[in-house]
Amino acid sequence: MKHIGISIRTQIINGRKAPEEGMLVGYGALIEHYKLPVPYPQILSLISDNKKNYEKDNWKIYRERYAIDDELYRHLVFALKYEGVDLLVFKKLFECIGASTVKEILQIEPTGQYSRKVWFLYEWLMDEKLDIPDLAIKKAVPLIDEKLQYAIKGVSSPRHKIINNLPGTLNYCPLIRKTEKIEKYIQSDIRKQKNTYLDRVSKDLLQRASAFLLLKDSKASFTIEGEKPRSNRAARWGKAIGQAGINELDINELNRLQQIVIENTRFTTMGIREQQGFVGDRDEVSQEPIPDHISARFENLLQLMEGWTSTKKLLMEQEMDPVLVAAEIAFGFVFIHPFVDGNGRLHRYIIHHVLSKMNYTQQGMIFPVSASILDHKKDYQEVLEHFSHPVLEHINWEAAPDNNIEVLNETMDYYRYFDATLPAEFLYDCVQDTIENIIPTEVRYLERYEEFKRFLEDDYEMPDKLISLLVSFLRKGVGNLSKHALKKEFSALKEQEVKDIEANYKNIFLEE
Repeated sequence: MKHIGISIRTQIINGRKAPEEGMLVGYGALIEHYKLPVPYPQILSLISDNKKNYEKDNWKIYRERYAIDDELYRHLVFALKYEGVDLLVFKKLFECIGASTVKEILQIEPTGQYSRKVWFLYEWLMDEKLDIPDLAIKKAVPLIDEKLQYAIKGVSSPRHKIINNLPGTLNYCPLIRKTEKIEKYIQSDIRKQKNTYLDRVSKDLLQRASAFLLLKDSKASFTIEGEKPRSNRAARWGKAIGQAGINELDINELNRLQQIVIENTRFTTMGIREQQGFVGDRDEVSQEPIPDHISARFENLLQLMEGWTSTKKLLMEQEMDPVLVAAEIAFGFVFIHPFVDGNGRLHRYIIHHVLSKMNYTQQGMIFPVSASILDHKKDYQEVLEHFSHPVLEHINWEAAPDNNIEVLNETMDYYRYFDATLPAEFLYDCVQDTIENIIPTEVRYLERYEEFKRFLEDDYEMPDKLISLLVSFLRKGVGNLSKHALKKEFSALKEQEVKDIEANYKNIFLEE
């Protein structure tokens, strides 16, 4: 049998050290043996002499009874059975071994479920029909094992007797592994917790909180990009966020939103890129690019964005968890980077759009995820780099004459077939943070503001505009008015009145 001797006994692969030495199996062994130009999966599998199975440091260690015959088909079976479907590895493997080898290995267990899965994946990914007759057996099996990865209901492929439950389309299909963290979030029903909390808040206060949160989220989204927008620009983008979920999110809508995000278009080419792109720095002397992330090739953008749009529509019509859908769609968008500028803010807008459209949030009451992302910017950066840096190793590029980059190899598969597990976990962290901290903090502040406002209106008949200014000064002085404020804006207050106001502010705002 061809293609044997695939596994290697080791403890270190690609700089990653396993808890113990063992035989590398599954996707890791296939990547290593065939030198496939793909990032290694987050979780690698090793069969050791140990007497127990365990997971540690992104390694799954299997005891000796899981040992397999060291040839191609058995590694594929192991991968599908224990690691799930990795579309990128399968695509690059098929390109490497060719149709004849695939036909050969399919004869080992012609009607077995794993043979059928490999067969289906070859014809789906390569868009090439093998010279094999349709199966006559009755029972179809799901392509995605829902004990390992999240899937949709799917449609049957009678030829292969496979239910294609991939959560995506040929031109865009990220996958999310089932992890303890994500499952715990889904089972805890965060949406119900949020609704229970909001039901206790008065409608008037909720409307005010929504307005504050929209502006807070808008400013946070700009801050993440290192920008400090003027108030009217932040308010305009906040208004757009508040309308998320109303319009269909297609290319025309994305172009419209980019126009709102980019205030000055003199130096930015608007719309879908017609040049290569990267995120990173430039050499101070030569101005040559030093990329941290290389965007999808502009020649692939039409196909990628058509796939992205089709998958977004497919997933939003399914019963898949809305936070997982938001992670798949929004993070894929920022990895593709279809615009010259504005991608980061649009990526975070897409999160709002999906959650609103799938009724995860009330219309107008958004999750200020940008505010949570800003509070966890380091974690956010690590999630982005977890995709970008490994992919960067497989992109051949050189500096272009205009100090942009020139991509020399085909890269489209990296942007349409990726593991969205870490983005999904991170986004769920942000959703929980928003429900437990950001929204309650804003509501509590407004409740205290209203109480302090009533005190000032009753005792001092102070107008709203002056109350707002007073609170601003008191916040800045942690409950004390500055000499400047007392001399200018609040010179009409007597000394005892100042003490009374400061004491009430501290009692309302600073006492827990």
